[in-house]
Amino acid sequence: MAETASKKQKLNGPLIGTHSGHFHADEALAVYMLRTLPTYAQSPLIRTRDPSLLKECHTVVDVGGEYHPSTNRYDHHQREFTATFPGRSTKLSSAGLVFLHLGKPVIAQQTGLSEDSPETTQLYEKLYDDFVEAFDANDNGISAYDTTKLQDLGVSKRFNDRGFSIASVVNRFNYEHDAPAEETEDDRFAKASSFTGSQFMSELVDSWKSWLPARKVVEEAFAARGQYDAQGRILVLKEAVPWHDHLYKIEEEKGNAGQTLYTLFPESPEPASKWRVRAVSKGNEGFELRKALPEPWRGQREGELDRIAGIEGCVFVHASGFIGGNKTFDGALKMAQKALDMA
Repeated sequence: MAETASKKQKLNGPLIGTHSGHFHADEALAVYMLRTLPTYAQSPLIRTRDPSLLKECHTVVDVGGEYHPSTNRYDHHQREFTATFPGRSTKLSSAGLVFLHLGKPVIAQQTGLSEDSPETTQLYEKLYDDFVEAFDANDNGISAYDTTKLQDLGVSKRFNDRGFSIASVVNRFNYEHDAPAEETEDDRFAKASSFTGSQFMSELVDSWKSWLPARKVVEEAFAARGQYDAQGRILVLKEAVPWHDHLYKIEEEKGNAGQTLYTLFPESPEPASKWRVRAVSKGNEGFELRKALPEPWRGQREGELDRIAGIEGCVFVHASGFIGGNKTFDGALKMAQKALDMA
C-alpha cells in the first residue's frame, strides 16, 4: 500500500491524510468535500496509518486518534468522542466532522451564496439531514430504527436492501475484481471519493436549484387552500416543485399539522399539461398516507375510471391509491374534492 502521495498527482496544495487499507464512505466523502474548497483544490492525498507521516499532513481525516479543528484533525474513533451535529443525536464520522466545520464554506463555494446567509444555513441543515447524517450513522453502526423495539413488536424487514446504498457501492470499490492489474488501492479510493462526491454535489445542486426556491411556491399555495376546500385540505401548486419538506414545515409553523390531504400539480409547464393528484404521506418518509385515493378507483384507468369516479378526463389511479391523474386541472380538482368524502 502506497504511503506517500501519488507521484501521478503532482499536486502542491496542503497535504491531506487518511488511513490506508479498507476504505469507507465517510472518509471518501470527507476528502471530496475538502477538495471542493480553494485551499485544498490542489491537495495531494496520502493514505497511511504511520503516525510520523500523518504528522506531516496539513489535514487528517478518519485516522490519527485526534479531533482538533484548530489543527485540522478530524478523527472520530476515540473512546471519549461524542460530537454530534447541532440539534441531532447521531455521533459524527469523518464526513460529518468535515461538514460540521467546513460545510458552509463548501456550500458557499459551490453556490455563490455568502456563508452567513439564511439560504446557506437552510442548505447546510438540509444537506446534513438528508445526506451526510446517513454517512455518520453507517460508519458508527447506528440504525435508522431501534432494532430491539422492532423485534419486540414482531416487525421484520420485507426485503434485503444492504446493497442499495451509497455505503454498499463504496464497499464494492474495495473489491474491483476486473480492475486493471496496475490499479492500486489508492486508485480505487479515488474512484470511491469521486462517486460519493458526485452524489453530494447532486444533492446540493438539487436542493439549491429546486428545493430552496420551492418554499415560496408552497407558501403561496398554502395560503390559497381555502379556494378549493373550506377546510384547507387541498393544496394546489401552479408548478411541479419539491413540496413535501416545505408542506410539513409550513403546517407545523401555522399550527395545521396533518390538515392537507391532497396536493395537485401539473405534470409539465405546458399550458395543456395533465395534472396529478398526490395523497399526502403522514410523514416525510414512506408511503403511509393521511388519506389514500378511494379504493374503488385504485388500479383503474381512463374510461373505466371515468365511469367509476363519475368524473371526465381521468387518466389513472395507482393501485396503492397514493397518486392519480387527470387530463385537466378541473378534472384533477374534482377527483381530490370527491375523494375527501369517500372512504
